[in-house]
This record gives sequence, structure tokens and C-alpha cells, in this order.
Amino acid sequence: MDKGSWRHILLLSLTLNVGLLSRVIYYERVNLSSLGTERENQRFQKFCFEENTRERKMGGGGGKDQDAHVSKSSPPTWTTRTEPEDGEHTVINLDHGDPTMFERFWQKMGDKCEIVIPGWQSMSYFSDVRNLCWFLEPEFAKQITRLHKLVGNAITEDRHIVVGTGSTQLFQAALYALSPPDASEPMSVVSAVPYYSSYPSVTNYLKSGLYKWAGDASSFNSDEPFIELVTSPNNPDGFMRLPVVNRSGGMVVHDLAYYWPMYTAITSPADHDIMLFTVSKSTGHAGIRIGWALVKDKEVAKKMTEFIVLNTIGVSKDSQLRAAKILGAVSDSCHHLGNPDDDESLFEYGRHLMAERWKRLRSAVKQSRLFSLPDFPSEFCNYVGGITETQPAFAWLKCEGGIEDCESFLRGHKILTRSGKHSGASTKYVRVSMLDRHETFDLFIERLSSIR
Repeated sequence: MDKGSWRHILLLSLTLNVGLLSRVIYYERVNLSSLGTERENQRFQKFCFEENTRERKMGGGGGKDQDAHVSKSSPPTWTTRTEPEDGEHTVINLDHGDPTMFERFWQKMGDKCEIVIPGWQSMSYFSDVRNLCWFLEPEFAKQITRLHKLVGNAITEDRHIVVGTGSTQLFQAALYALSPPDASEPMSVVSAVPYYSSYPSVTNYLKSGLYKWAGDASSFNSDEPFIELVTSPNNPDGFMRLPVVNRSGGMVVHDLAYYWPMYTAITSPADHDIMLFTVSKSTGHAGIRIGWALVKDKEVAKKMTEFIVLNTIGVSKDSQLRAAKILGAVSDSCHHLGNPDDDESLFEYGRHLMAERWKRLRSAVKQSRLFSLPDFPSEFCNYVGGITETQPAFAWLKCEGGIEDCESFLRGHKILTRSGKHSGASTKYVRVSMLDRHETFDLFIERLSSIR
């Protein structure tokens, strides 16, 4: 066994022997804090119970979707799946980015993504001790490379693949890897407004001496080293982004979770030092909790791997095997490109569904006259081979006129969104998820159209 393999085993052994490392679990209270009252929290719990009950009723599947119903006398309930008899009393929760709109596609795919994992499989901590990221399943790495080459959205040659429990863990791993351990001051972490709302809290929640949140990259003027976070397409406003801090001494982490053909044109393969992706937004499987990073520098990849080992001692093999199967099915479906009637192409399904949703949203906004939406350019997409529209995963909705707090205004109409203040922007803006289930989106459009 080579020296690198021994180092991997030694690092794991030390982690296990230290054992029972105190783990502080932080829950960003965006959803619950926005709900306000205890009564609303109880309604949220009621929604979760109803969701679980419905899942149990669906059981072995194969049958027709049976929607749960709420009596007219019931208090308002949370819904992303149910279609209540009295839609007026339903609280529409579009605060989060749960990508459940893809459920129908995967239902039609049947058993193409089913896997059987024997009881003896995946028992070891190790996947490949010869690999820098020794808990990365080889089949998952293979399918990552295959999909990127087919789509053309990222360079994979001469890159190290680091797997993480979602891109959030990889984001933290990147901060850990890029921050000098012996610096006199924590490294400043910045992102241009409007930035992803979780960046400040995720950066600061450990109160690390290695790095700290320093706010808007556009106004950052310190001479100290920095890390700039670039989300492209951007969450929340959907625009393509480039770094904005125009000076040396900084490092950039590119979050490319939404750089897929259903959301934007693939104009060229991304070629950056650190690129983050996630199964959540590429296929809709948020519950698998798997993401990956394409890292150019070997030492940075090593440090990112070290963070994940110290944090969770690797990443679930079962999740990786399932993700590999799903990515393989997506790659297989790429040959259906250009046939909008073909239900087996994920990206065609996603592109046409997003286009239809954005068309309906713009019509509702025009009808209401109280809101506005950004306009996006049309660009040539190398994957599609033609001009395509930008249709982001989130709508950056603005309340016009005298409405100063758009989140509160919409909450008064039982529509939950995420305020622009969480992204460093004005409270006149909110982020609205475009990825929820069909019945939830239909109810949202109906209600938004009726607001005068």
C-alpha cells in the first residue's frame, strides 16, 4: 500500500479515535422565523404530518395519485402536494427551493433508476484508497464526468472530484480549504447582492476563526485577502454572474448548481478553480443530499476532503450509488434532445415545463399590475443547438408602488416567499420558487392573478 493510502487510513483512524466529536447542528430558521406565530408553526407541523400520511397511503405506488383533501372548516394548512377543496384557506409555501416539479418525470421513468443494495455492500468507510477523495464511489465519479461531457457545462479534465453531502457541505469545505490556518485575521467571504440567502448564516454559524462573512462583494474595499462566492445562474435573481471584486489577493468559488439546460443556455463549459454542483437542482433529487466539486488544485482538493472527513467521516455510499444510477439515466436520455414530446428526456421536460411556468407567471404579473419581473436575454445554447430563453429556478419578484415589504404583503394573501433582505437587497423584492409541484404552482398563479 502506498504512502497516500496509509495517510488516508491514519486520518480516518485519528478521527474515529477522537470519536464523539461534539457536533453543533444549526438550523437556519428562515422558514419558521418567517411564519411568525405559534399557531402558524402548528399549521406547519400539521402539514408535515399530512404529507407523511399521504406518502404512507401511496404505499407501493403504481396507482393513481390520490390527493389529500382538507375540509372547509379546517384552519389554513401548508401545501406543496395537496389540492384542498377550499383553496382560499391554503397557505402556499414557495419560500424554499424544493424541486418537486420533477416528480412526474421520474414517475414516468418507472424502474429505470431502481437499484438493489445487498446487505453486505457499502459496509466499509473506504471506496477507493487510491483516490484523493477516498470515499468517492468510482461509479458516481464516472457518471459525473459522463454527464458534464454530454451537456458541455463544465470542464472535467485534470480536475479532482470531491463528493459532499449536498453542495452546502462542499461550500463549507471550500472555505476551510482556502483559508490559511495561521492568519492573524479571519478570511473575508463576500458575494455580490443579491446573494444566496444562506451564505451569511452558513459562513458564520461555526464562528470560525478561519473565515467570516463580510457582505456585498460590490462594496468590498479591504486590502486583506478574500474569498468571493459567485453563483451563476444566480440564486435568487437568475442572472449569469462573474466575479466583481477587481483586485488581486482573492480566491473565487463558483456555485454552478443551476447551470443546466432547463434553466439557462449552456454557452460554454465552465472552467474555474472550484466549481460546485448538486444532484438537487440537476435532477430534482434533493432528498439524496449529494453534491460534487470539480477542483483544479490538488492541495485544495485534499483540504476539502479533510474537512468532510472531520465533519462527517465521508459521504453516504448508498446515496452515491443511487445518484450514479440517476445521473446515468439522465445521460441516457440526452439522445432524446430536440423532441419536446419525448417524456424520457429530463432536460427537454424541464426546459418546456419551465418555459410554460414562466409564461404563466408573466401573464399573472401583468394581469395584477402590482408586481414586476426582470427580463432575461435569449442566448445560443450549445447543448440545444439553438437560441433558448433564460428561465430561472426562482422568480425575483418586485412589489411596485407603495408596497415596501413584499414578503409581508404576499403573506397576507397566504403566499410564503423569501424576502430580499435575506439576500442583502430591498424588502420590495422576494424570491419565489418556480420548482414546486404542479398543483401548488397552479394555485399560486390563480391567487397571484386575483391580487389587485
